[in-house]
Amino acid sequence: MKRALENAASTLMPALKRQKTTETANRVEDMYNKIATLENANRAREDPPVAQLQDAIREARREMTAEPGRCTIYWMRMQDMRVEDNRAIAAASAFAAAHKVPLVVLFVISPQDYVAHDRGGRRIDFMLRNLDILKVTLDKLDIPLYAISHSPRKTLPSKVVELAESWGAKTIYANIGKIDQTHIRARSHSGLEYEIDEVRRDLQLMKVAKSKGIHCDLHEDKLVVPPYKLSTQQGKQFSVYSPWLRAWKVYLDAHPECYAEAPAIVANAPVTRHNEPFASLFDATVPHSIPGFELEDAEKMEELWPAGSDAANQILQRFIGQKHRVGQLDVSPLNRGGITVLGKGAMAGKGKNETRLGKYHQDRDMADRDSSSRISPYLSSGVISIRKLIRETMRFLGVKKVDVSKDNGAGCWVTELGWRDFYSHVLAAFPHVSMGRPFQEKYANIKWETDQSKFDAWRDGKTGYPIVDASMRQLKAHGWMHNRQRMIVAMFLTKDLMIDWRLGEKWFMNQLIDGDLANNNGGWQWSASTGVDPQPYFRIFNPTLQSEKADPSGDLIRHFVPELKNLKGKAIHDPSHHLSEADFKKLGYPKPIVDHKEARDRAIRRYENPGST
Repeated sequence: MKRALENAASTLMPALKRQKTTETANRVEDMYNKIATLENANRAREDPPVAQLQDAIREARREMTAEPGRCTIYWMRMQDMRVEDNRAIAAASAFAAAHKVPLVVLFVISPQDYVAHDRGGRRIDFMLRNLDILKVTLDKLDIPLYAISHSPRKTLPSKVVELAESWGAKTIYANIGKIDQTHIRARSHSGLEYEIDEVRRDLQLMKVAKSKGIHCDLHEDKLVVPPYKLSTQQGKQFSVYSPWLRAWKVYLDAHPECYAEAPAIVANAPVTRHNEPFASLFDATVPHSIPGFELEDAEKMEELWPAGSDAANQILQRFIGQKHRVGQLDVSPLNRGGITVLGKGAMAGKGKNETRLGKYHQDRDMADRDSSSRISPYLSSGVISIRKLIRETMRFLGVKKVDVSKDNGAGCWVTELGWRDFYSHVLAAFPHVSMGRPFQEKYANIKWETDQSKFDAWRDGKTGYPIVDASMRQLKAHGWMHNRQRMIVAMFLTKDLMIDWRLGEKWFMNQLIDGDLANNNGGWQWSASTGVDPQPYFRIFNPTLQSEKADPSGDLIRHFVPELKNLKGKAIHDPSHHLSEADFKKLGYPKPIVDHKEARDRAIRRYENPGST
């Protein structure tokens, strides 16, 4: 085995053999199959695929010749599922209109990709529901949306080019795919390894298309500022957020086009519906589910997270103009119960400081109320543009430049949105972090525990720590939780239980409706103290104190941990230490599975000397 796998196996596999737990062994083995060797990680770091793709795009645009063909294709991906403020579809539509040819929207369902990236049924179901709405929207413009499923994923670029040839297209537009990289150890007798990722796929698409005389035009759309636009005074890529944010702000001030709205698309000629090969594309349907990704709680997810850009825009406007409400822990962000929306007059005066956006800098860590926007599922799927969120904060503040001040709600929210760009910049510049490697290689050999029962207790919300259990149960019920809760449970898994952060990262991606590789990886490595700008390893969250800060009313715990619904005061946060043994037993709630002080000492010891026990 390669050195990286040997190091990991030396700490985990002996324990696995002692436990003889098949589920644990399979889960850990699957995880390690996605960890790149240090040699391959270094190779990717020395020549990042994103930089290669950016060079290829610039070269392709220099060589572009205006050959309209019979149609123009926009290849929609699962992270840019909207028509409004979408750079690639806007460019494709403008080209098609200028050359009087139809625009065709293509969406390729790739189950193997979803498995490789640990996508869960909720994320895929949300994708399909948004596709349904998009098909109707585009149909009104006489634009067909053609969705197909394709395997194997390695041949996907060739399939797209094949479809382009069959439709007579000479141009393919798309937004750049996810800035991530998956390294999978091939199960072959030769022991060879291969790498597949969306950036390399786009490079392959451009190569194959060019060989067939088809031009590919790829656009930066997911981020406010594209990767490699910011650098330190030494010309290096940032790995610390605060100086990165300052550079981000300076760049946006100088380049307002970064958050400008993309032009609206133009309808096709009505005759498109009657001409082949396009007429039959209108009849193609979007599947209701994908084998292997069926969703048992589909109705609940549809109720909690309605699909479509209209829903996303309503959620945004409520965040901007609505006061926070209590009792909103198990309802859609569009629920009207207890709603308080300020009128235009109030929004123009001091009243706007009382809205959820206006008070975000004060309430953003409160998980017991709807103080956050809850727009992340729509943002991660591209149902709403990150640029629109930036523009709305400027409109709210009445300013002409992006505000990143932490002393007002809107500015503070922008700094949180900035983390999304930052973590994607990190993935682009340091691709090894999306290859299963820690950003800080000095922690690659940390001794992790492999207790299946403790992982299960964490996963199922039965750790005996109420804030952890409420959060994990909410994740199972909603496919979502507040960011503060994500930090608490991640810190608990990696520091209190000393279980590998990659297992938590994988579980989150499988459960989250807003699963985003960059944010998820960045958050887990921050909590595990292995990533960029990390929480220092010796600063370890006390789950009880965090509970008192994040859920001061105890409403979150009472709702998701009904065993504790009658408790008040400090008992709701730490019942085992505030109730008599007899009263605690009556609750039917587990005792803490680990002593926090002892666990903290163990974590510090292992981080100080990676590899030690």
